[in-house]
Amino acid sequence: MAAGSTREAHTVHPLTRWVALAALAVAGFAHAQSSDLKSLLPALKQGGYVIVLRHGATDPKQEDVYPLDYKDMSKQRQLSDAGRDVARQVGAAFRKLGIPIGSVYTSRLNRAQETGKLISGKEVDAREELNDSSMGSTSAMAGSAGGGSSRHGEALRKMATAAAASGTNTLIVTHKTNITDAFGKDWGNVKEGEATIFKGDGATTMTPVARVQASDWVALAAAP
Repeated sequence: MAAGSTREAHTVHPLTRWVALAALAVAGFAHAQSSDLKSLLPALKQGGYVIVLRHGATDPKQEDVYPLDYKDMSKQRQLSDAGRDVARQVGAAFRKLGIPIGSVYTSRLNRAQETGKLISGKEVDAREELNDSSMGSTSAMAGSAGGGSSRHGEALRKMATAAAASGTNTLIVTHKTNITDAFGKDWGNVKEGEATIFKGDGATTMTPVARVQASDWVALAAAP
């Protein structure tokens, strides 16, 4: 084989390298202790973090109907009344704690958009790549157990790696399958309303610093 061919055979595509580095950054991360949120609060108030949130609690009696019609709410699983109430409480907790939210990205599904709006109190940037990666699929978790191989997972990892705008935190609201696709099997138990906080370097590294339940934000805001 010619020398030039040998070099080509060992070339690693930049995207492949980026995905490998990003996956390595979250390897072995499971659950932060609830006390970590209090110690993290001063840094969160300064901004610079990416908060990846699974949408709030939904009505289990509802199911998404495919092909999905974004304008027909009757064909989408919606937030329950409890889910809306908790999202409002989380938003109020952010404001009381002084956690600044800048850009808000969500999937195009209404339950994600509504969660983002209720928490942030602002309009959201709804993106197709944050849609439920299992939409229309009979195998919702296919390809996700090993750390995420779908294009949805890659998109979410890249967004979690991005550096937040100065003085703010970025909020991303998406779905369980996307989160597991992006960050691996340790996130297979992610709950509705649960957040993972990342510190990204804007290039190849995202460091998960805490996993936070909705009730943790509310409890910290209520603490004396």
